[in-house]
Amino acid sequence: MSNERSVIHETFVIERKYQAAPAKVFSAWSDPELKSAWFPKADSFEFKVGGREVNAGGPSDGPVFTFDAVYQEIAENERIVYTYTLDQGDSRMSISVVSVQFQASGQGTRLIYTEHGAFLDGLDTASMREHGTKIMLDKLGEVVAE
Repeated sequence: MSNERSVIHETFVIERKYQAAPAKVFSAWSDPELKSAWFPKADSFEFKVGGREVNAGGPSDGPVFTFDAVYQEIAENERIVYTYTLDQGDSRMSISVVSVQFQASGQGTRLIYTEHGAFLDGLDTASMREHGTKIMLDKLGEVVAE
């Protein structure tokens, strides 16, 4: 990688339908124990407007990745909006704004995840982030189906 600085702005949207009520799906985001079943376990978790969620980890032989989020808006069982940074070691990979919407759909939930990202210096791309997010949202579906 060169030392040239760059920023790529991209947005992606992922929709999922879960066979669980919006309150159950929402709780899988708001309860740290439930969330750790489908998302990396938080080192700190304060689910409130202005609260932070931070986790750091990675492969035993690789770099440490740090997710640092701030909850900007929470409408219980309806919407979560947060901003987050993702770092690899001492390098900032991206800065994002995410909205997660929970809509009743029959007996289940239609989840709409939208991420607006600024991907920095070629360290990450929207397509890689979208791929990883889809895997986590599929795991979320398994958790709320239990």
